[in-house]
Amino acid sequence: MQYKRFGDTILARFDKGEEILEQLQKVAEAEGILLAEISALGAVNDFTVGVYNTAEKKYYANHFEGAFEIVSLTGTVSTMNGAYYAHLHMSAGNDKGEVFGGHLNRALISATCEMVIRVIDGQIDRYHDEEIGLNLFKLD
Repeated sequence: MQYKRFGDTILARFDKGEEILEQLQKVAEAEGILLAEISALGAVNDFTVGVYNTAEKKYYANHFEGAFEIVSLTGTVSTMNGAYYAHLHMSAGNDKGEVFGGHLNRALISATCEMVIRVIDGQIDRYHDEEIGLNLFKLD
């Protein structure tokens, strides 16, 4: 992994065999990021994404292996109880053009991942909403 900062924007390159969420956390902690917007593209060969069932308050995970291009990877970095917290969604397509996606749990890079991290001046903490069952932005 390598990255370079340009003002409030960081361009990062994650490399083959690295896990996306782990590498993002390393950059965020090294740069003292408390709030940021994330976007990325690249290729993965092993990833798990989930879909949240609001009625059951439960995530269902889907695991995929093979050659996939990241069609979209977007999300946020914030904090929860003052500690690092990332919330990312990813969609990835196979060689037939089929796309699978959801809440990103894990993704191993097969070639590269090019990520843009736009650092936002501020901090938004999260709280667990019992009614919904998710960790939401605390904006008050």
